[in-house]
Amino acid sequence: MEEDRIQPGSKKAPESCRITITAGGPYLVFGHPPLKQQFLLPIEGKTIWYYKAGRTFSMADEPTALCRCGASKNKPYCDGSHAEASWDPALTAAPDERLLDGAKHYDGPKIRFTDNEKYCALARFCDAGGQIWGLVTRDSDEAKELVIREANHCPAGRLSAWNKETGEPYEPELPVALGLIEDPVVHRSGPLWITGGIPFSREDGATYEIRNRVTLCRCGCSSNKPFCDGSHVPAHFEDGLGGEPDGEEF
Repeated sequence: MEEDRIQPGSKKAPESCRITITAGGPYLVFGHPPLKQQFLLPIEGKTIWYYKAGRTFSMADEPTALCRCGASKNKPYCDGSHAEASWDPALTAAPDERLLDGAKHYDGPKIRFTDNEKYCALARFCDAGGQIWGLVTRDSDEAKELVIREANHCPAGRLSAWNKETGEPYEPELPVALGLIEDPVVHRSGPLWITGGIPFSREDGATYEIRNRVTLCRCGCSSNKPFCDGSHVPAHFEDGLGGEPDGEEF
């Protein structure tokens, strides 16, 4: 059943909006979701604390082909460079695997959270107000709110905070949209951020679990494709798009 393929707390985007991951090439995006840079930014006394939007990119083509090999000279769009680039396009993540499969569960006096490190995109929100693994053990409302905030800002959905009484996730309301993660603190460009339950499938039709927030590799180096595994940092991936964080904050 389709309901079994939707992560708890998520809902599917409109039918027109979807992504096909080509076997040896780009992401083909249908439905014209907006695409913006999303900068990871710190505040004084914290590590990474919030997102601030940057440039908006056209998604007028149907479909719009976005680079996933990291070699395009026309990023974020595909220019055919994948055909000559030295990269492994193999989609190694199994479509039938769910985010909660293999996730660790952490229970505290006020809240619990789940953590599937396999999907880490190295955004570092989990360190913002004290590491989430320590915060969950504290018996205070302030610590509880920080756990929720840190989990909900994780772009990959690696972290999810859960209500101990109802068993429901504290999942943020996110738009149906795409983001290009930019990390100016470490001078790297990160993954393609998908929000709002946009489904993505392989060319053979196998669809991955639908999630409210998920990150897909765009440097070509992840060992967990199509998902980001943080490889853009050691790979020194920079998309060269420029832009300034001058838009809305989250």
